[in-house]
Amino acid sequence: MSKFLIAALAVIVILVIGGISSYNGLVGKQQAVDAAWAQVSNQYQRRADLVPNLVKTVQGSADFEKSTLESVTNARASVGRMTIDANKAPETAAQLEEFQKAQGAFGSALQRLLVVAERYPDLKASAGFRDLQAQLEGTENRIAVERGRFNDVARDYNTGIRRFPTVLFAGMLGFQSKPYFQAESGAEKPPEVNFDFGGKSNGQ
Repeated sequence: MSKFLIAALAVIVILVIGGISSYNGLVGKQQAVDAAWAQVSNQYQRRADLVPNLVKTVQGSADFEKSTLESVTNARASVGRMTIDANKAPETAAQLEEFQKAQGAFGSALQRLLVVAERYPDLKASAGFRDLQAQLEGTENRIAVERGRFNDVARDYNTGIRRFPTVLFAGMLGFQSKPYFQAESGAEKPPEVNFDFGGKSNGQ
């Protein structure tokens, strides 16, 4: 066997071993991204699951602003119509942007409901409402934490597919970069809340 053939076989063996090692490493990182995404989805779902009870509790308060309840219900329905797999991270920035936009609208509607509720002393005094409010606030905190964790593992995965020699195999093996959660435009500013009581004064 010629030295050239031996050298060629050695290169092939090295490439095969390198490819297997790269593939196995990226599979682990991809699974971590999907697991982190599942946790994000779980927290968003937990928030959505709290809304029916919240709406029912608020409806018990006389003359509560109808448009606010409708906006929350509609925003929740919009989120429910999304078809993103809860157990598999979005493949494109456009998919994640669509998800984030719908969840952002839902979050804004919930925030407006809670702010409007401040105008209703009886509602604020309700133990059921206070409990739901606390659960929502806790869920929002968990959402923020899980989004941060998702970005961390997605960054680790994205860095992994760009490292040499993995970069030589990643594309061929079907591993593409993952999008990140981005701060929403204007997130650094406090939200503007417009009260619409349909001509009623202070909810009366």
